Amino acid sequence: MTLDVAQLCAQLIRFDTTNRGSGGSAGEREAAEHVAAVLHDNGVPPTLLEPAPRRTNVLARVPGTDPSLPAVLVQAHLDVVPADPGEWSFDPFGGEIRDGFVHGRGAVDMKDMAAMTLAVINRWHTEGRRPRRDVVLAFVADEEDQGAYGAHWLVEHHAAHFAGVQAAISESGAFSYDVDGVRLYPIGTAERGTSHMKLTATGRAGHGSRRNDQNAVTALATTLARIAAHQHPVRLTPTVEAFLVGAGKALGVEVDLDDVDATLARLGPAAKLAENTVRCSTTPTMLQAGYKVNVIPGTATAQLDVRTLPGTVDELVATIDSLLPPGVTREFLEHQPPVEAPIDTPWFTAMAEALRDEDPAAAVVPYCLGGGTDAKAFSRLGIHNYGFSPLRLPVDFDYRAMAHGVDERVPVEGLEFGVRVLDRFLSS
Repeated sequence: MTLDVAQLCAQLIRFDTTNRGSGGSAGEREAAEHVAAVLHDNGVPPTLLEPAPRRTNVLARVPGTDPSLPAVLVQAHLDVVPADPGEWSFDPFGGEIRDGFVHGRGAVDMKDMAAMTLAVINRWHTEGRRPRRDVVLAFVADEEDQGAYGAHWLVEHHAAHFAGVQAAISESGAFSYDVDGVRLYPIGTAERGTSHMKLTATGRAGHGSRRNDQNAVTALATTLARIAAHQHPVRLTPTVEAFLVGAGKALGVEVDLDDVDATLARLGPAAKLAENTVRCSTTPTMLQAGYKVNVIPGTATAQLDVRTLPGTVDELVATIDSLLPPGVTREFLEHQPPVEAPIDTPWFTAMAEALRDEDPAAAVVPYCLGGGTDAKAFSRLGIHNYGFSPLRLPVDFDYRAMAHGVDERVPVEGLEFGVRVLDRFLSS
């Protein structure tokens, strides 16, 4: 029986797999069991692994016809970020299909990719086909937190499952991005590292009405202002440089790598794909201090969302240290390095060709993700990771606002396009 990709996506959305962070989660079990059932019904034996109750991962392998070829991994996470129904115009877990869209939390992040992958497996089964190389599958838990129950746990405890894998594909890449009639398809070949930090200022506690030159709140506020005002230098990685050159060529825009900010300005809407990845960033996001208005606390803390580019981690940490005055210390809350995959490879070429086979006007460019994915986990196994979750999108569809946003949805035609592209790539 041929499975409809939109229905597959809607079914997955109807499983509430909300990940609230810090171990709090509705759990991925029912969604994982559903994925496992679809795989089983299509001739692919699944393995379910659960490092903690209800935090379920599904692993499988589709044998290829040529065992001498390196394997490819398709990895998709089943968890989603929270959704407040009061903010949405439809049930975030209703999985409603209407007006040409599948509606619900996870529609683009990233139950669409899971559904497209299952649809490809179903195609192969119903048509009696097999890929040339082994296709390894991982439907994982906990990506929306730190991967401790998902990808990072699998890498640490079940690395053997990924034996022979040379490259992996996953979310946040290969979606069409229309700029003045030019369809860019950015394939993720790098992503910034995550080095979130906690700052702690210590001072002298005392009465709020009295002079205090060792006020921890004042010290912390001054430090945060200094960090927020710091302009990090441009650091062009191979991926970002290739994006600027490729996008500039496709759009007929002058590219001056000695003046990146001016180049970004000339790229117009395409600049959004690179503006956050030409520099590292240190963004204050959380503050905590005090317990009463007339009491100066002895300590004050803040958290920084810190993102690093490949090759810049030591420089960035040294910069932050230089901005901290005596009495303010830092510690890492999370420290995952940036990752970058090579562009000049048969893998990238095959992805570009699969996109152009379905959309001859596709202008394929590499790009660097500003945030992070489970690529950080799988890269520890020496696997090259690519953001390749193909979708052809309507011109006015704000794809980048969908992930973690309100009224998340994905076009049905985009899903069907993605199935065809994935089939071409994974069959090659």
